[in-house]
Amino acid sequence: MDQNTPVIIGVGQYSERVGEPGYAEMSHMDLGGAALKAAFADAQAKRKLGPALDTIAAIRQFEISATRYSAPFGHSNNTPRSIARRAGANPARAILEVVGGQGPQRLVGELAAEIAAGRSKMAAIVGSEAISTMRALMGRGETRNWKETRRGTLEDRGPGYEGVVDITSLKHGVGAPIAGYAIAENVRRERLGLSLDAYRLEIGKLFAPFTKVAAANPHSAAPTERTAQELAELTERNRLVAEPYGRLVVARDQVNQGGAIVIASVAEARRLGVPEERWVHIHGVADCAEPSMLTRESLEKSPAAVAAISTALELAGKDWKNLSAIDLYSCFAIPVFNLLDAFGLDRDDPRGWTLTGGLPFFGGAGNNYSAHGIAEAVQRCRTAPGSFALVGANGGIMSKYAAGVYSTEPASWAKSRWKSLDKIKGKFDVLNAHDGEAEAESFTIQPGKGGETATLVARVGQARVLANSTDPAICAELRGGKVSGRKVRIEAGENGVNRFWFI
Repeated sequence: MDQNTPVIIGVGQYSERVGEPGYAEMSHMDLGGAALKAAFADAQAKRKLGPALDTIAAIRQFEISATRYSAPFGHSNNTPRSIARRAGANPARAILEVVGGQGPQRLVGELAAEIAAGRSKMAAIVGSEAISTMRALMGRGETRNWKETRRGTLEDRGPGYEGVVDITSLKHGVGAPIAGYAIAENVRRERLGLSLDAYRLEIGKLFAPFTKVAAANPHSAAPTERTAQELAELTERNRLVAEPYGRLVVARDQVNQGGAIVIASVAEARRLGVPEERWVHIHGVADCAEPSMLTRESLEKSPAAVAAISTALELAGKDWKNLSAIDLYSCFAIPVFNLLDAFGLDRDDPRGWTLTGGLPFFGGAGNNYSAHGIAEAVQRCRTAPGSFALVGANGGIMSKYAAGVYSTEPASWAKSRWKSLDKIKGKFDVLNAHDGEAEAESFTIQPGKGGETATLVARVGQARVLANSTDPAICAELRGGKVSGRKVRIEAGENGVNRFWFI
């Protein structure tokens, strides 16, 4: 092997659950540092890895990604360096990645390519969330000081929200992932000719095996095995959050989890005394992006995800039948269904579609979930030398996707095994306002303190428009039968919120 060949030498995970023995109310920086130390220890090196780390890339926490929590206890001015310091490292380069669950997997490709080119010898990817602790403390009216100031350079790549969500989606209350994914889900549901209750059961059948994996994972935020019927039935505990989703089948952001991946060149791994049986090779990584959901040819499909996985498998010289372990990003059902439909895969494939337990059950650790998926994939590869694992990582509302293929089998990087694909172009324009007729395409209904709000996606020629209704009769009509193709009347309203009713 070329001395600059990149290999994963260590992976680490760390977690705690509120109120359990040993619970320490760790900050997100503490959890990230603990995960990085665990990754260093996992390498089983003869020398200390901290001083050898030249690059660290941190995944942006939810608290500094949007305004929902806005870091109520404060945060570090230099997240990657705060985490590195806790693991005894002071790297020359520090990166703060953009928002999106694709981040950890995409960074594996980017940083592996840096190592293959000789510009880096050892790099780490690390992320963490302490939202569960934060919410518990705020619920008790308590506060903590998690502010930190660290000196040193920082490559802050910004949030990266450009082109992910349209302003009109935000104005109509469907800019958040739950509602956006629910709209996509209802397109697939109607294509299959299923009622809302029948489709909820389909989601339950997909996710019930995930809960079994989560129940056996010590890092799971919700380690409870559930049946398809439990996941499908709307109850007080499994309340509706956005039609057709009950609370139990959406990504769980209330977690205290950290995950880390360490990559080194073959030469550096040998210098540091990392046993070769710890090495896991990176056979192919690809990432792709596409514009906002409203501009896409199909609301239910993600060509970017299909392209990223197809390219990663091509770079690795493998296909689906060669894979022994698979983790598909499962913040909601539709990103998994999208891939199963596109590749003709069986929902009940005995290999399963998660290695962790999935985001609704293992936990949706902010933008960092796929670091945990990669950590599990690496351990699976070590347990079964020569086998191949795939990790798929999704960001935005099926806006960005990255995929990676791993094995203990050597992989030459004489030609790059990372490919960043061109962004897929949109097919539809988006109208902020419209007065007149339109053709309904999909919808969701969200509960609120003042009652339910229905949001409709409709077509006007080669454009799409959104409109809302709080009329209980319209909500009932949406739930009662097929919506796509029906004629509606849309009227521009105040503050950029359109109204609709059926003709």
